[in-house]
Amino acid sequence: MKDFFKHVKGDAFGGITAGIVALPLALAFGVSSGLGPSAGLYGAIFISFFAALFGGTNTQISGPTAPMTAVSMVVIAGIIAANDGSVEKALPAILTVFLLAGLIQIGLGAIGLGKYIRYIPYPVVSGFMTAIGVIILVTQILPAVGYYPKEDIDLVGQFKPLAEELILENILKEEAGEGILVLENFEETIRRAKLTTEDDIGKESQTLAKSASSGVLGTIKVLPRALKNINWLELILALSTIFIVYGFKRVTSKIPSALVALIVVSGVAYGFGLDYRPIEEIPSGLPLPHIEIFTGFSLASLTPYIFTAITLALLGAIDSLLTSVVADNMTKTKHKPNKELVGQGIGNSIGAIFGGLPGAGATIRTVVNINSGGKTRLSGMIAGVLLLVILLALGPVASEIPAAVLAGILITVGIGVMDYKGLKAIPALPKDISFGPIKLSSEVLIMLVVLVLSTFWNLVYAVGIGLVIASLMFMKKIGDLTAERSDVKSLKEETWADEGGFPSSLREEVFIKHVKGPLFFGSTSDFQALTSQIPKTAKIVIIRLGRMQYMDQSGLYAMEDMLQELKMDNIQVLFVGLLKQPRYMMERIDIIPDFIPAEHIFKDFKTCLQWVRSNVKDVN
Repeated sequence: MKDFFKHVKGDAFGGITAGIVALPLALAFGVSSGLGPSAGLYGAIFISFFAALFGGTNTQISGPTAPMTAVSMVVIAGIIAANDGSVEKALPAILTVFLLAGLIQIGLGAIGLGKYIRYIPYPVVSGFMTAIGVIILVTQILPAVGYYPKEDIDLVGQFKPLAEELILENILKEEAGEGILVLENFEETIRRAKLTTEDDIGKESQTLAKSASSGVLGTIKVLPRALKNINWLELILALSTIFIVYGFKRVTSKIPSALVALIVVSGVAYGFGLDYRPIEEIPSGLPLPHIEIFTGFSLASLTPYIFTAITLALLGAIDSLLTSVVADNMTKTKHKPNKELVGQGIGNSIGAIFGGLPGAGATIRTVVNINSGGKTRLSGMIAGVLLLVILLALGPVASEIPAAVLAGILITVGIGVMDYKGLKAIPALPKDISFGPIKLSSEVLIMLVVLVLSTFWNLVYAVGIGLVIASLMFMKKIGDLTAERSDVKSLKEETWADEGGFPSSLREEVFIKHVKGPLFFGSTSDFQALTSQIPKTAKIVIIRLGRMQYMDQSGLYAMEDMLQELKMDNIQVLFVGLLKQPRYMMERIDIIPDFIPAEHIFKDFKTCLQWVRSNVKDVN
């Protein structure tokens, strides 16, 4: 704690800036989740403060994120549907799942599983992130055009027979629970059915219409109706928001463009008295704890949601630790993964008690914090406090924000969260598997499977299936390579036999590194540490690759990042013994020749040494 207040000025500015950036996103994620803008704001307040206080990444800013919100949407919709469409009835169960996810994260950190998160393969992450972008983008089309299925009288009318059927089914279930034998006496059933009003049937029909129109498939089904019933004012507000978000970035990146869009478009709509649809009212005053999640707790009621809570916990862990790596690269520090998981778990647990959405480390907000001067955990705590002040002071004002504005902001989030790097690499990656006449890269197949299943089926199961496929393919490839190179044994990091005559006069300027074994998603973390091992006096790095038989997409990008960093430091890199498969991979995305020209690739160390003797004196 001695350095906690050492950088107060930078932390204050970083935290305030990050908090301002978080505001429109928190409101938008809350609306998108189905729990309302206050849930997003409460989540941002508590997760930002407590994850920073107890976490293991000094500069990380946490809060609701696109991936966590996408999974939460599924959880919320499912529990609400199981509670007759009532958010109020479903809320205790929803918050209990969020609380359980936070507790699981604390457990993951406590038993030291944080260091294993890096074993998630790149294609699985790529497919998942792109699916998140597609889901957010598609599901925001309806509010962007001002179409709300439960308000479409014709659409709601189509669900009236099903609504009556469900109401009758619920009556029969109630009677069965009370021990009434329906088949012997229908009088009680008829009596209860007569108590059902047209208003009850209408509300059930609206719930069914809304449920049937949710998600990507539901949105696609009702899209033709939505396009015939466009509310042009809502569409103009959404398009104006999108235009400002992208347009203002060209003017300056110092002021968050999403916040500018929120203020400008909302101000115009409210100031001119336009007949727009506002977001749900944000409660004024301090957030209150939901004690009912403890009083109504039972293991039996929680059992169906345990797997979902585990998924939320793991997703939040991956999301947070990936952001921690970004923060490490920017600040040249090293985060503590297990401590970070404990901090995220505490933040999510407390956030759930106060009705907040679950969240994780947010990359954009963390980058903003660092660039604005944030140095310590105090910056994340300040961001949370700022959002609380905004809630208390401007809650009624924020309730007047048009729903279409937040839809526009979320559309830009959906576009931005997609993994374009992975998508661009699809044509370039080697096609190593075939389905009849169709040939694909195994890594592309994994990404597409996760992308399609996540988008149209289930985010949770899609990631699990992607991991299984990736593991099976990896085991096959490594098995094949091991069979070919069965005489290769693990080596210690020591001087190889042909390096014995290396001139001692060059040891200060030339650094030699051995890469032994495949460079794949499980070994990229250690490989990325290479640059920190290189002495500042080095002018040339020789990487010996004769025992690196295989490189996957994760390893490929780790190599690209490392070479880019060395190039920025004006350090030349030489390859020795580069094998066929890794070379082919690097040629496909132009690492060769953009970073490593052909003349810097040597068949053996002797030839490389001759080049070094001739050129090292000319290196600046």
